Order: sequence, then structure tokens, then C-alpha cells
Amino acid sequence: METVEADVAVVGGGTGGCFAAASAAREGLDAVLLERKPRDEGGRIACGDALKGRSSLPDVIDLDRLADESFTNTTVRRGLFVSEDDSVEIPFPETGKVMDRKRYGEVILEEAERAGATVVYDTLVNGVLQEDGRVVGVRGVRNGETVKYRASVTVDAAGALSVLQDHADLSDASFDTDVRPTQFCAAYREIVEVPQPVDWDDALVFKPADELGYVWYFPRTPTEINVGVGYQMTEKPMELADVLARDMVERDEFVGAEVIDRRGAALPTRRPYDSAVAPGYVAVGDAAGHVNPTTGGGIPGAAKAGAWAGEVAADAVADGEVSEDTLWEYNERVMDGFGAKFAATDLYNIFGTAHDVDELTSLVGAVPGQQLVDALGDGSVSTSPFLLAKTVLRAFGHWGLLRELYGVHKKTEEIRDVYADYPSSPDGLAGWRDERDAVLDEVYEITGATPKY
Repeated sequence: METVEADVAVVGGGTGGCFAAASAAREGLDAVLLERKPRDEGGRIACGDALKGRSSLPDVIDLDRLADESFTNTTVRRGLFVSEDDSVEIPFPETGKVMDRKRYGEVILEEAERAGATVVYDTLVNGVLQEDGRVVGVRGVRNGETVKYRASVTVDAAGALSVLQDHADLSDASFDTDVRPTQFCAAYREIVEVPQPVDWDDALVFKPADELGYVWYFPRTPTEINVGVGYQMTEKPMELADVLARDMVERDEFVGAEVIDRRGAALPTRRPYDSAVAPGYVAVGDAAGHVNPTTGGGIPGAAKAGAWAGEVAADAVADGEVSEDTLWEYNERVMDGFGAKFAATDLYNIFGTAHDVDELTSLVGAVPGQQLVDALGDGSVSTSPFLLAKTVLRAFGHWGLLRELYGVHKKTEEIRDVYADYPSSPDGLAGWRDERDAVLDEVYEITGATPKY
């Protein structure tokens, strides 16, 4: 049985794993990235392919190269939210992008290697090595043979419902183990080539679907469209491919279209893990809930978390101490960087689980998106009396739902304040959770939603 020694072992060659390996290698560590796919399949992941902007990614890899080789549509300027009876257009403050996800994945794997990490393909990790309560590496299979990778720090970038967390005993750490399938969604997507250019290639198109999900149409090019659908696992299962096919049949531009790739996945629709560290162990990306709970967008969060994990691991290895306390700085960076924002967004997801899709789309149809944002008064715009009166008139018949949504919105402000006081060590986590959960109890009372955690 082969045993390999490294400073850092990263499991998973997605965004979080590649940025973690690149970051650790640039910090001078001996970093090994383990990817279960063969090299020619590396980077092929089910994804919506959309990215808000290059500036949101950390520069531990060559971002110019990433943009040049994988961004296929850099002119996305608006979102279109389409229901059966109406559509709402919201301009983007920053030009969005749609990518070739396979090429994106290949580039970040290559960039991890260029940074100095060793990328090992065809390696299925199926176990965790632990000694005296500390994770000291992983066990896997390559070419039919068992292999072990021993490391000072193991980075779990193995995706949603990570198998590493099934095998690791994290009971003595503060690592978040309140993880359930109902905090995730199932998604299915196809890459479709259409006969004629679409006239909405500057837009990301969303349409509500049953079971608190949505159908998306993201144009990679005017003729190559990423189309997909997802549903939240709190709801009854739905046949994703059938739902997507029925919606596409209703769109004239997809007559005669050819499907060139299809793939499914699961992803978190929950707040980030309260703690994603344990002795010798750090989780990043989907494996730590680093995904926007309402949109499913996870690339920027995973990239940032991966980079921070590599940097914190480097400091811990240099100090010769990889305890939970030493790695805790990673949690603080996540909560300060995007954790508070995602936790606040999660309250809207909880609100959504308490209502069926007809109620929600009816409200959006009555109150167009920007007016709804303005009416809630999020501080980014000024609400004129005329606009507020117009919003209230349009929302006639939806006042109860709008009042409930406003109550949830006020709680997002409170939850952000709680996350701003995230503890600086594991000792303060229990008290912090009590404060956060008190806000959650009020959200459940406002919405009548079934508790999610």
C-alpha cells in the first residue's frame, strides 16, 4: 500500500479545492490535490456557469488567463424573471459573465499545478485517517490499489454532503454537524445548441418551478445555452429532466435544439457551517455550505474560502500546531467575508419554504423586483412616498405576504449584526449560537416555516 506524505492534502478538484491547493502551494507548502476523475474529465461539473464578475475571485491563480480561456459571454447586463403572466427585468450593477465550465475547471486545475501543487487524478477518497482526535490525512483507491495521503492539514473540498464528513469523527470539535439533506437542493442541467441566435444573450433568465425551485436559461453564446432546473429537498421530489423538457417545449427558440451535455448535482441551500474546522481539518465550498442559499451561486464563495484555507493552513503548519484554535481564523475570515451575507439570505429561503410557488410568483408579478427592493428599504436606495404608494397599490391582495416579507427583511439586519460578532475562538461558539438561534426562532414565528436546523 502506497503512503504519501504532504503538508496539505486537498480532496476535490472543484473551485474550492483548486484555490486551496494553489494558495497553499504559493505559501510554500507541499500541497497535493486528489481528484476522482481522470485527467480528460477533470473540470467537468454540473453548474449554472454564471459568474457575477472576475473581481470577486482571489488572485492566487492567473485570473486573466481564466477569463480569456473560459469566459464565453462577458456581456450579461440584466436578469429576466419570468412567470406565467409577467416578466420582471432587473439591470445588473456589474456586468455578469457566463463560462464554459469544463474549460474553467481545466484551467483552475492547471493553475493549481502551476502554483506548485501536485494534482493526482483517478483517486477515489473513501476514508479519513485520524490519530488522537486529529485528522491526519485520507485513504483512497487508485488503479485498484489502496493509497494513503498523510498530511498536517486536510482540506475537504469534496462537495455537497461530503463523504469525508461521513467518515471523520468530528464529535470532539465544534465542527458543524447539523447537516441534513433537507438543507440541500437537487439540480439538473443541459448544454443546448439552438438553431438560431437568441435575442436575450445579454440576460440571465429565471422562471419559478414547482417545489421551491426555478428553471434557468444562461446563454454561453447566442446559440449555446446552459439550461437547468432545481428543487429544494424540503419539498416532494420532482422529475428534473421532465420538468426542464416541458418548459423548453414551450419556447420557440428551442425547436430543433441539440443537447450536447447533461449532468446532475446536489448543492447547499443553507447558511455556511457555523464552524468548518477541526484539528487538522478544514472544509471549503459546497462541503461547508459556501453557496448563496437562494440563487445557488457558489463559485466566488468557494474560491475565497479555498484561498483562505490555504493561507491559514500555511500559518498553522509553520507554527507546528494544527489545532482547532489555530485554524479558527479561517472561520472568522469566512463569516466576515461572505458568511453573514449568506446567513441573512438564508432567511429569505426559509420564508420561501412557508409558501407555495403560486403565492410567491403572484407577489412578484404584483410588485416588480426593483420596487419590492425599494419598498423594503435596504439602504441602497431612497424610497419616495410616491413609489411606496404605488407599490402598496400594486400589492393589493398581497399585503399579508408583503408584511411577512418585510418582517423577515428586518430580521436579516439582526442576523448580520450577530454574525458581525462571530467569536474569535471555539470557546465563544455556544453563546454565539444561542444569540443567532433566538433570531431564527423569531423568523420561524413570523413565517410559520418548519425549522430548517
